[in-house]
Amino acid sequence: MSKALLVLEDGKVFTGYSYGSEGQTLGEVVFCTGMTGYQETLTDPSYAGQIVVQTAPHIGNTGVNSRDEESSKVWVAGYVVRDASRIVSNFRSEDSLDNELVKYGVVGIRGLDTRALTRHLRDRGVMRGGVFSGEKANAPVEELVAEVQSAKKMQGLSLSDVVSTAAKYVVAAEGAEFGKVAILDLGIKASTIENMTARGLEVHVYPATSNAATLLETNPDAVFYSNGPGDPETAATQVETLQEILKTKTPFFGICFGNQLLGRALGFETYKLAFGHRGINQPVLDRRTGKVEVTAHNHGFAVKVEGGPEVDSPAGFGRVKVSHVSLNDDVVEGLECVDIPAYSVQYHPEAAAGPHDSNYLFDRLIELISNNRKAANA
Repeated sequence: MSKALLVLEDGKVFTGYSYGSEGQTLGEVVFCTGMTGYQETLTDPSYAGQIVVQTAPHIGNTGVNSRDEESSKVWVAGYVVRDASRIVSNFRSEDSLDNELVKYGVVGIRGLDTRALTRHLRDRGVMRGGVFSGEKANAPVEELVAEVQSAKKMQGLSLSDVVSTAAKYVVAAEGAEFGKVAILDLGIKASTIENMTARGLEVHVYPATSNAATLLETNPDAVFYSNGPGDPETAATQVETLQEILKTKTPFFGICFGNQLLGRALGFETYKLAFGHRGINQPVLDRRTGKVEVTAHNHGFAVKVEGGPEVDSPAGFGRVKVSHVSLNDDVVEGLECVDIPAYSVQYHPEAAAGPHDSNYLFDRLIELISNNRKAANA
């Protein structure tokens, strides 16, 4: 077993064993509280640039399979687990998680106290870190800490262009076609597209650099901004594009990064959370229905809305409701515009690994499109 180190920017060091590829990697160290769905986490483009710590102690027992992939590759910068399964036991498995990490060159570490690590991150906040294995694990700790401290911070980092599609593509609707949606791919997950096509929507997916004219070229029934990694403050171009779209009164729906960009387009600020929300067990209140949903999250930034639950858009788009709120820390988890057809949520209603409490949010898109058509024909 090859020695490996996880080194944090504050000088804290955890010792374990190499997992996946040997070498070194740098990134923002974050923890994910999901007890299942590790493959969906690994292939979620929103985790680009991050070293993911799994708080569940036993990881890898069901292996990996191509059907559960959320994108074309593993995006995490590094991977941290306590007990890596020695065997794979699942009828759907096509390979082991260890081999999958090696395949995509992901440097990981296993055998460390992930509970102690998570408590440290909850006390100090997420921070830069590095996983070092092989010869690099024997380097002086001071040298490794200095290397970590020289790494880029997530705040101020733009990553959507890195994870976005290089060219437009179209996915046909399943069954009878209800309408058409133009998607700005900021790091979209396959399950999001599947939820839309299952509802009769033809999906046109565009690169992150696309402008408003391009997104509206096919006269879509709605525009959608996907999830994605990075700091929303760096996405000024996508925010300006969205403001142009909102002015046309074209229905809009955004998820995660898309929620943050809607917030900024409406004139609100975004800010970095101390340790973020990541996992598939986060409680959120839907203020429209009064129901509490168990939801899937992956975000380190949030929208800041003071007052409410209904306020005026600082950018002049009318009234805005805080539609959803976190019951853990009161973070804004959803926005709903009153005077224009637009809404968004900070979490993941597609949640391939579950839970599925929030799947209705895709039905709200159908409802929004239908109501917009009725208003246009009135």
